[in-house]
Amino acid sequence: MKPIRIITPLLMSMLILFLAACSAAPAQPAAAPQQTSSTETAAKQPQSAPADNEIVLATTTSTQDSGLLDVLIPAFEAKSGIKVKVVAVGTGQAIKLGEDGNADVLLVHSRSAEDAFVSKGFGVNAYNVMYNQFLIVGPAGDPAGVTSAKTAADAFARIAEKQALFISRGDDSGTDKKEKSIWKEAGINPDGTWYLSSGQGMGATLQMADEKQAYTLTDEATFLSRKLNLQVLMQGDKSLLNPYGIIQVKATAKPDAAMQLIQFFVSDDGQKLIGQFGRDTYGKSLFVPAAKKR
Repeated sequence: MKPIRIITPLLMSMLILFLAACSAAPAQPAAAPQQTSSTETAAKQPQSAPADNEIVLATTTSTQDSGLLDVLIPAFEAKSGIKVKVVAVGTGQAIKLGEDGNADVLLVHSRSAEDAFVSKGFGVNAYNVMYNQFLIVGPAGDPAGVTSAKTAADAFARIAEKQALFISRGDDSGTDKKEKSIWKEAGINPDGTWYLSSGQGMGATLQMADEKQAYTLTDEATFLSRKLNLQVLMQGDKSLLNPYGIIQVKATAKPDAAMQLIQFFVSDDGQKLIGQFGRDTYGKSLFVPAAKKR
């Protein structure tokens, strides 16, 4: 026969208190999963910009100062949905931006520098886009007799001989490169108080030349878009041809968007806009469309 376990009064009291506590405590419902709004969910996701929502176009001050890009870029953005950030500097600086991978497309005007950019492996898909001409401009009195010169090199030689004031851009732009090539053709190393460097873009250089009644070399588009007292003293010489090229930067992270911009510039629509630009205001186009793959 098994022994009978006797519950002492103390143990009984403890058991009664324990059962009373259990019955008094309400059952706790299981925690419901926390609800998160769709807005909060989206906010917690890593945000990344669309791959091709913006590209950088490094170009010259002439395309910007003339107002051409104010027509072409909005038309491209409306058609493609791609935003274009324009960086307008001299051609040399624009090419450096491309070499450093800080631009997606170049629109510049120095054929030798463009060809070197491509041959060194920095650029692909190079096209001719348009052209106009460089002009030698200066004071109406023309103290150096530039209007009597037969060539641009002859005109520069006359300016140097008279030591007539000449304003150079001095900024390694396409215009500056052209100017230096004309001095070289003339066999002259310009130096002295008569030869000044502005170190600025075309618009600012023209303004400086106008204020000082000096000679300078300018692209036609920027000159016509400015109201100045300077006169065109030489134009039409074959050495004053000013072609523009557009090139895809090989290192671009957005090749599709970059090519869309290039294709727009050389397309029928883009070329039509280029050919019409300036006619209403100046009675002639500031640029001649000339799209061609190189």
